[in-house]
Amino acid sequence: MRNQRVAVIGGGHNGLVCAFYLARAGYAVDVFERRGVVGGAAVTEEFHPGFRNSTASYTVSLLHQRVIDDMGLQARYGLRILERPVSNFIPMDDGRYLKMGGSLPKTQAEVTKFSASDAQQLPAYYEMLDGIGDLLRDLAIEAPPEMMSALRSLPRAFSAGRRMKALNLEQRRDLLDLFTESARQFLDGWFESDAVKAAFGFDSVVGNFASPDSPGSAYVLLHHTFGGVNGKKGIWGHAVGGMGAITQAMAQACTDAGVKIHLDEPVKQVLVSGSGEQARVRGLALQSGREAGADIVVANCNPKLLYRDLVPADALPADFVRRMARYRCGSGTLRMNLALSELPRFSALPEQGEHLASGIILAPTLDYMDRAYQDARADGWSSQPIVEMLIPSVVDDSLAPPGCHVASLFCQQFAWDLPEGRSWDDARDTVADLAIATVERFAPGFGQSVLGRLTLTPLDLERRFGLVGGDIMHGHMSLDQLWAARPLLGNGDYRSPIAGLYMCGAGTHPGGGVSGLPGHNAAREVMRDGSLWTAARLALAGH
Repeated sequence: MRNQRVAVIGGGHNGLVCAFYLARAGYAVDVFERRGVVGGAAVTEEFHPGFRNSTASYTVSLLHQRVIDDMGLQARYGLRILERPVSNFIPMDDGRYLKMGGSLPKTQAEVTKFSASDAQQLPAYYEMLDGIGDLLRDLAIEAPPEMMSALRSLPRAFSAGRRMKALNLEQRRDLLDLFTESARQFLDGWFESDAVKAAFGFDSVVGNFASPDSPGSAYVLLHHTFGGVNGKKGIWGHAVGGMGAITQAMAQACTDAGVKIHLDEPVKQVLVSGSGEQARVRGLALQSGREAGADIVVANCNPKLLYRDLVPADALPADFVRRMARYRCGSGTLRMNLALSELPRFSALPEQGEHLASGIILAPTLDYMDRAYQDARADGWSSQPIVEMLIPSVVDDSLAPPGCHVASLFCQQFAWDLPEGRSWDDARDTVADLAIATVERFAPGFGQSVLGRLTLTPLDLERRFGLVGGDIMHGHMSLDQLWAARPLLGNGDYRSPIAGLYMCGAGTHPGGGVSGLPGHNAAREVMRDGSLWTAARLALAGH
């Protein structure tokens, strides 16, 4: 198997996961990363003298336990993930606040402040999410059925159908609602309090340039709930050392498995021999001018970037090229890191406490979230953006000097295309000031504590990390771009139209977030195609 050469484009977390499994199965694997550090968008970097933080990806939940265990990230390489004491803290405009997460009785007590009826509904709501989440967790770790191959599709279709059949009628109705309804429509069927709806509805707009009133936004809400930390479902955590601690551990696992990682090696083109049905990859042309021969190429990048910029158009079917040109990207995301001289004091809860170690959501109602989206569509960005703030230095003092802190600001909605020909390069400081002012509204004096900042507009996210349209999900998480249709129907099983070329990034099933599952699943499909099913089973089982 060592004569099977694999070239992986991109050293992001999914590329590293895929490389690890293939190397462990006996393939000779090289990873080519255009930046000087592995990790893609999951990196930890110094952004102000003495202050370090996760640069883009900023929190842990979706990282799959199988990937953690197989790669030995915790047991062998020392990865530590700390659980949030509560999931979220949401200050309200009227001076009240809501803390979500922790024990059910604790959350119910919080919700009772806004609605006794909603508090009573919580157990049933969580049970519904948990049941459907279990189904999606099972489907997430398998390749979707591929309509063009009965041999591959029938077992997968049967497996998926069997899992669907296990749902009772009520669960099937809930599943249909989640895939088709807006977040507001779905949540209106469960709760009456605006505060509670906002707490759950926030997940529907994370990395989603849409309103909570947009059809299908309920699924994005669900996508962010089926993760977990340290074996506990549905909670969020912080990787000690930032998100880069995850990918540095992955890189070490890869190196120990025999993977060669090449930094500062951007790829210029995927080399293809033949045409039509005879087209097959033969390696990579690098920006440095040299070539890297390979029998198999696995791309850990946005599918649009891959097929628009790296694969010769004449090597692809015309219909495929036409449809990929319509593949929708753009998550409406602005990402900031702040160096702080002190912790913020929120008007609703000024003392220090567990809320400062949670996800702090500054978007008190679904109407607020809808206005943010409508503003962005009309003007490019919202006058009152949606902001989630994390302060990881509260639990991880390695990130900031003594007495100081770092904050991550994850902000929505910021359109990729600004009206009237405006440039994000000219607007960067304006929107950064706006994001800080949004925090200031809920935590007076916050702006005075800011010692330094890093602002990444949608354009910056594309330039730095190759996120087309600034899309942190590598493509919209809408029904037409999910499961077997991610990125396109007919190529939803990690295979491309070109023999030997595969995809393993978030633009494939199960989508965005730091899960490692696209990389895991793609490696299994590569091994299946290599008539190495026995080796694949052994490698993925840890033998």
